[in-house]
Amino acid sequence: MSTGPRWFEQAPPSPQTRARKQAPVEQLWDRCKSCREVVYKERLIETLQVCPLCGHHLPLSAMGRIEMLVDEGSFERADQGLAAGDPLGFVDSKPYTTRLAQSRARTGEADAYVSGRGTIDGMPVHLGTFDFRFMGGSMGSVVGELITRQIERAAEAREPAIIVSASGGARMQEGVLSLMQMAKTSAALARLRDEARMPYISVITNPTTGGVAASFAMLGDVILAEPKALIGFAGPRVVEQTIGESLPEGFQTSEYLLDHGMLDAIVHRGELRATISRTLSLLLGQGLPALAALPAKA
Repeated sequence: MSTGPRWFEQAPPSPQTRARKQAPVEQLWDRCKSCREVVYKERLIETLQVCPLCGHHLPLSAMGRIEMLVDEGSFERADQGLAAGDPLGFVDSKPYTTRLAQSRARTGEADAYVSGRGTIDGMPVHLGTFDFRFMGGSMGSVVGELITRQIERAAEAREPAIIVSASGGARMQEGVLSLMQMAKTSAALARLRDEARMPYISVITNPTTGGVAASFAMLGDVILAEPKALIGFAGPRVVEQTIGESLPEGFQTSEYLLDHGMLDAIVHRGELRATISRTLSLLLGQGLPALAALPAKA
């Protein structure tokens, strides 16, 4: 006979346990897009949205990335009220205004980029990051303006700038106004480098393509990337159809670009904050021994 407590003698389940049992399955579990295994969402929060089974880096929201990088409570957001208009009256399968309204409702953001000032291990930085959930992280005139303002504030304060990219490229609904942002942001970076003499660190995540990859994402003094990120201008299928040839295995992945000298390092998400901190210390002349701690190229 069992000597354990009978059911009527056991303590009732905690509120957390009851909530977990009552929650819909999709709120408790997620499926990794790489290994296709089902993972407990609380576990993914602990691993910064990295699959604990295969190491695949799942998407992060803009604020999730910022909170992962900066010192707790140090981030001061800027330019939060900027929102795109519809200068071309653009309509594809639905009006541009409808797409904007749907993305704002889905993300709670006015556009696809969040920026501000914070500290990393006490070092002030001007940090911005894309939110891919907002129209694929596409860059329109507002995103370009947000990035340019961020870089200009960094130059004025003589403090470093960091951009975390996750974008499908220029936003076609704004036509040439979107394409102009490539030159606009690149010119601001030139002033940060040549006049303020401050470093810019570019962090490239999956995916980073089109006009974003062809401009500021690849202009960093130090360029870091997450593992297996898609990075390129045109997509691999477009390139294959254009040149009529098969592409090398792994083409346009961060690993391929590292092997061909386009990146400085591939950094696991869990090590990104520490790597940026050591890199800033080195670039700002605060810790030359940090050079030995930088990740080696694969």
